[in-house]
Amino acid sequence: MEVIKQIDQSLFLFLNDIHSIFWDKAMFLFSSREIWIPFYLLIIYVIIKTFKRNSIYILILIGLSIALSDQFSVMIKNLAERLRPSNDPAISNLIHIVNNYRGGTFGFFSSHASNSFTIAVIASLLFKNRMFSILIFTWAIIVSYTRIYLGLHYPGDILTGWLWGALIGFGFYKLMVFIQQRYFKSNFPEIRIKAIKKEDALVLLFFVIIYVATILVTINRLNKYQFFV
Repeated sequence: MEVIKQIDQSLFLFLNDIHSIFWDKAMFLFSSREIWIPFYLLIIYVIIKTFKRNSIYILILIGLSIALSDQFSVMIKNLAERLRPSNDPAISNLIHIVNNYRGGTFGFFSSHASNSFTIAVIASLLFKNRMFSILIFTWAIIVSYTRIYLGLHYPGDILTGWLWGALIGFGFYKLMVFIQQRYFKSNFPEIRIKAIKKEDALVLLFFVIIYVATILVTINRLNKYQFFV
C-alpha cells in the first residue's frame, strides 16, 4: 500500500508541476461546475428532443445518479480522511496552487471525477453515438485532470472517482431500461435502440469546440495584455 501511495504522490507531483499562467486560468475555469451550465442545458435539450415523454423519468434518474455519485464520494472522504495534496503538510509546499484555492480538507475520492464519469457513461449509453461518446468522455477527462492541475487531488483519487462514476452511470442506465420495459413499454422511442441524431451530435460537438475555444482565446488575450499580472 505504501508503494502505491508513493507512486500516486510522485505522479501527482510530476503532473502538477506542468503549469503556466495561461493554463492556471483555463484549468481553474474548466474545473468550475458553473462554466459548463450551457453544455448541460444543451444535453438536456437533446435528451428531451430525442426521448420525448420518456425524457421526464430519464432526467429524474440522471439527477438521482449524480446526487448518489456526489454524496457517496463525500461520505468516503470523511471516512477515509485522506488529506488533499493541497492540505497535506508533507507536500503542500511542493505543489502548485491556483488562486490560493485548496478545497476541503479531504480528497479521496474526487467528486468531480465521479460525477463527470456518471454523466459521461449515462449519456453515451443513451445517445449511442460514437462522436458524442468521444466528446463526453474527453470532457470528463479534462474536468478530472483540472483537479490534479489545481493541486486538489492525487491521480488515485481521480481513478477511483472514474470507477465509481462508471458503475453508477451503468447501473442507472440499466434502471432506465428496466423502468421503460416494466412501465412504459408502449412508449417510444426505445431507450435500448434509440440513438441521437447525427446532426444533434454535431451541434453538441461544434458548440463545445466553439465554447472552449472562445474561453481560451479570451484568456490568451487577457494574458497578453498582462491582465492577470
